[in-house]
Amino acid sequence: MGDSWERARRVLTEAGLSSGALAGVRPMSGGTYNTVEELRLTDGSRYVLKIPPAAATPGLRYERRLLVAEADFCAGAAEARVAAPHAVAVDGDGSVPYLLMTACPGEPWTEVAPAGAERAALRTELGRQVARLHRVAGPAFGYPSGALGPLAPAWRTAFTAMTDAVLADARHYGAWLPRPAGEVAAVLRTAAGALDEVTVPVLVHFDLWPGNILVERTAAGEARIGGLIDGERMFWGDPLADLVSLALLGDIRTDDAFLAGYAEAGGRAVFDRAALARLALYRAYLYLIMLIETVPRAAGEDHVRWVRDTVAPELEAALDEIGRLC
Repeated sequence: MGDSWERARRVLTEAGLSSGALAGVRPMSGGTYNTVEELRLTDGSRYVLKIPPAAATPGLRYERRLLVAEADFCAGAAEARVAAPHAVAVDGDGSVPYLLMTACPGEPWTEVAPAGAERAALRTELGRQVARLHRVAGPAFGYPSGALGPLAPAWRTAFTAMTDAVLADARHYGAWLPRPAGEVAAVLRTAAGALDEVTVPVLVHFDLWPGNILVERTAAGEARIGGLIDGERMFWGDPLADLVSLALLGDIRTDDAFLAGYAEAGGRAVFDRAALARLALYRAYLYLIMLIETVPRAAGEDHVRWVRDTVAPELEAALDEIGRLC
């Protein structure tokens, strides 16, 4: 506890805030990679502090300097006027890297579990917010952290580097996959031409599962989106890629409320043959990550079993769909 308070005071000082105003430090659950703490000040304001694991900690190649990517997400969300944290201070390369952000109001969607008309209204609002995120264009394609090298001028180049890296991780860690890594790579390559349709790199959160969507209630009891959080896995790429985690282990095409809000705010989701091929590629990429990361995370037996029983069939389905389409 003493170390947490000392670290929190140092970060507040570096951020230009009063370390003497620190009233509380509370660990936050839900993260699987960084250490996350809530800092509460005497004036009632709340901040979120993220600390990455030590450099020697096993991880996937794309996970280096994630805090830099999250700071970029915060900046893009602010530009888009989307409910999200504001980055107050970031040190991505210091001896103890950190990211200090404002805290968003609300509870995770998974805990609120909205239903019926309330759920439909929230999904519509979520569609509008994601569409606004997708108006934010980046300088080129790929991870802004530089974890996989510099940004690329073409989406095909960037996404191929992303899938090559995660399959290299699979080989490095000896991770179980339903098909050999080489076979997976060969299937993914057959759809590479569809990536060439993407010519503008936009902000993609890529981790918008319900646990990263906060829902708050107004004084009148109305539910609304309180914040889109944990943008550390963002990249500059194809907006369609965000539709994968938004319908995790499902099909976004069945989410009429989300798609209505997305279209209303200018989002374009046309599910032609090339778009479906790209969606299958992005599903495959996410599900590969979910399977492979269980090794460096030293996941427990129950989680490993769930991933193999639930996620692996979805990876197989995505690969099969690429085979049918390409």
